[in-house]
Amino acid sequence: MLRSMFAGVSGLRSHQTFMDTIGNNIANVNTTGYKASQVVFTDLLSQTIAGAGAGNENTGGTNPAQIGLGVSIGAIRGSFTQGANQLTNRVTDLAIQGDGFFAAAKNGRTFYTRAGSFSFDAAGHLTAPNGAIIQGWLANPGTGTIDNAQAIENLRFPLNQTQQPKASDTVEAGGILPPDTAIASKITSSIPVFDVLGRELVMGATWTKTAAGWDFEVTNNSANPATPIANTTHTFDPVTGVLTSEGTLAITKAQLETAFPDSSWGGAGLTINFGADTATGLRSLAGANTAAVYAQNGYRTGHLQAFSIGTDGMVTGAFSNGQNKPLGQVALALFNNPAGLEKVGDSFFATTVNSGNPALGVAGAAGIGTLDAGTLEMSNVELAQEFTNLVIAQRGFQANSRIISASDSLLGDLVNMSR
Repeated sequence: MLRSMFAGVSGLRSHQTFMDTIGNNIANVNTTGYKASQVVFTDLLSQTIAGAGAGNENTGGTNPAQIGLGVSIGAIRGSFTQGANQLTNRVTDLAIQGDGFFAAAKNGRTFYTRAGSFSFDAAGHLTAPNGAIIQGWLANPGTGTIDNAQAIENLRFPLNQTQQPKASDTVEAGGILPPDTAIASKITSSIPVFDVLGRELVMGATWTKTAAGWDFEVTNNSANPATPIANTTHTFDPVTGVLTSEGTLAITKAQLETAFPDSSWGGAGLTINFGADTATGLRSLAGANTAAVYAQNGYRTGHLQAFSIGTDGMVTGAFSNGQNKPLGQVALALFNNPAGLEKVGDSFFATTVNSGNPALGVAGAAGIGTLDAGTLEMSNVELAQEFTNLVIAQRGFQANSRIISASDSLLGDLVNMSR
């Protein structure tokens, strides 16, 4: 009877733990990135009353006779199934679709989380609500390239950062020059370009109809009178209208700095491409005149105004000069045994000897999930299952309490027999 009472006590303790786990799951039903826990029961060591017996030609074998000593908690396992995504429209809210964890550093330690509700601090660090700094790779300031083979570091994107200007080195021109245009007629266009310091300069482009074709001249549009810089002559195939003369015009650094004395240019100078082999290139065809300079590849100094985060975790900055530039990339961590991670609060996990070390990579790589910006992964707690478990835990606790009360009644009867 004492044995049954102790078994009932172990049942009460185990079902109380079961109830505590259910209560914690229900309490975190709205916790971002929370992963529910599941209780696994195991029986305790059994007392052997009689051992197993081998059979022979005269009698059959006998099974062991054992009395169990109760129940215990074998494991409390985390369930890492995917939670539902909730739209927030905050750029810094990130949800992992698939496997993986965000890495975050705090007080010299690195933790891992599925809760992607991030924001920027005053220094431009991308941080979790508890102040931990999200980890990843920063882009090379000059080239914008990211080396994922390097160690991860704090992601920091100061809003006052600037983008270096780029000198124009290619200009695109094209359109239609009608062949029946009167001799000496002129078609003009302007070419806004940038020098190495980001100063915007305007060159003038003039096409003049000649008997042989079209003369093209580039001038300093800001001078009065305009200063000639370079020129070329266009000739076209009379059947197809395709440009048959030189398809480019090279303007040297010296020519540019002579035309614009206060400017500075790169060593390669500037090339005007007339698109001889493209659909947008110059053609001599009947119709309205559409010849113009329509693109160049330089830009002025830019200031960071906004940013976006892609499905691969790439953080791209939008600058005031109209350019977009990679700033960094969010790292994700993959574990062989995520159930071996230890919960440390704030929806964070720490590695253990049974979780293994993290394999770091980028979102979308083999085995690693993708990122959804502007959304958050919600708790994966299933309330219907938790309420069902609540009933099961209550019944189990109640049944084990009856074992104790019944054993107490039997002990009372035994004591009363001696009176």
